[in-house]
Amino acid sequence: MSEPMSEPTSEPTSEPTSDVTDAAPGPLVELDAVSKFYGNIRALDEVSLQVHAGEITCVLGDNGAGKSTLIKIISGLHQHDGGALRIQGEDTRLSSPREALGLGIATVYQDLAVVPLMPVWRNFFLGSEPTVGWGPLRRMDVETMRRTTHAELLRMGIDLRDVDQPIGTLSGGERQSVAIARAIHFGAKVLVLDEPTAALGVKQSGVVLKYVAAARDAGLGVVLITHNPHHAYLVGDRFVLLKRGAMAGSYEKSGLELEELVRQMAGGSELEELSHELER
Repeated sequence: MSEPMSEPTSEPTSEPTSDVTDAAPGPLVELDAVSKFYGNIRALDEVSLQVHAGEITCVLGDNGAGKSTLIKIISGLHQHDGGALRIQGEDTRLSSPREALGLGIATVYQDLAVVPLMPVWRNFFLGSEPTVGWGPLRRMDVETMRRTTHAELLRMGIDLRDVDQPIGTLSGGERQSVAIARAIHFGAKVLVLDEPTAALGVKQSGVVLKYVAAARDAGLGVVLITHNPHHAYLVGDRFVLLKRGAMAGSYEKSGLELEELVRQMAGGSELEELSHELER
């Protein structure tokens, strides 16, 4: 009797390896050499920045540096004249703030655009009020708005005593925090904050920065416009410095010390030249 034939054996082979790794997700918003003209005035000159999910990009500069123009382009108030604006990798030319909001970009301006005498819950849903009923019996769903406002603020760590109190009775930091919570609730992916700590004291600034960090930790991409390098360095991951509409520098936090950021904001080499001129 012949022995059964055995299966041929071969050396085990390892699975082919690939040098290609999973690519990191791209920026939520990207400005690539964006320029803006108002007649003969160049308000922005080839400014570039990236906004990533779960990161805070700080834009710093003095008055007239171009920060307001940058906000207007990202928020859809004005269109850029040169370069490219990309939202989640797609070239985009925003035609209105509503279009920007529809794409997940929410802007909180310094004046907040709140109605001081209206209660907190009314301001939270201002312009987006849920309703109940039909036809002539349709009315605002006040109970849902009260309950949702309290729950969303609490989720952000904001425990207001009463959401029925006029929002004008809140401190500046609390009003900023309500605006941030509102943007998150309505599905913002990118949050643009216009000088949120400019008119606040140290304690209230700390309150706002805590909620800015909470928005970042919730996975939003945050653009923090400020002229305060200390506040920026506390929470920022990326830093873009503007001067007279042009970029004076672009840094990541890992390669930048606070002292250098302060020096650049104070004028850098220009300040050193001035100090030499003023020396006796």
